[in-house]
Amino acid sequence: MIDPQRLMLGPSGWVPNNSRLPVLIYRQVFGGDTNRANRMVDAFSGNGWQGIWRNGVFSYQHYHSEAHEVLGFADGSARLLIGGPEGETLDVAAGDVVVLPAGTGHCRLQSSADFLVIGAYPPGQEADMCTGPENKTEKEAAIAHVALPDMDPLYGAGGPLVVHWRQGGGQ
Repeated sequence: MIDPQRLMLGPSGWVPNNSRLPVLIYRQVFGGDTNRANRMVDAFSGNGWQGIWRNGVFSYQHYHSEAHEVLGFADGSARLLIGGPEGETLDVAAGDVVVLPAGTGHCRLQSSADFLVIGAYPPGQEADMCTGPENKTEKEAAIAHVALPDMDPLYGAGGPLVVHWRQGGGQ
């Protein structure tokens, strides 16, 4: 079991981020080149994460106020901006996985031509698309009420997400 890097982010411009929960960065969880995308799908769905999609990361800053999100990097590499306009740059490569708590801004700054992301959400959560400073108080209230997942998307009930997010003051 890989213990993820944790990144706490404060508000950045119009992006609220999450004041209680860290971004979790799992490096090189999925080694090898064979069927990495399918292995990610199997891991996420096997741990109850749903709404699985395959695509990339949008090139504009956005966040989700009604869902946490896991991003598995199946192929290629990218440089992301995590945490809003004044956030942190994060280089990701095939095999890495990042879990964004609700409210965390993210966008793609650059990527390789073969960049492929597998994404998913905890049970009962669906991602809304927040792309500006609209309804700040309402969005912050929604973020504060997003339920913690019962399962780490990679390791299940005993995984690092459950441990770190519950220790981090989550509900």
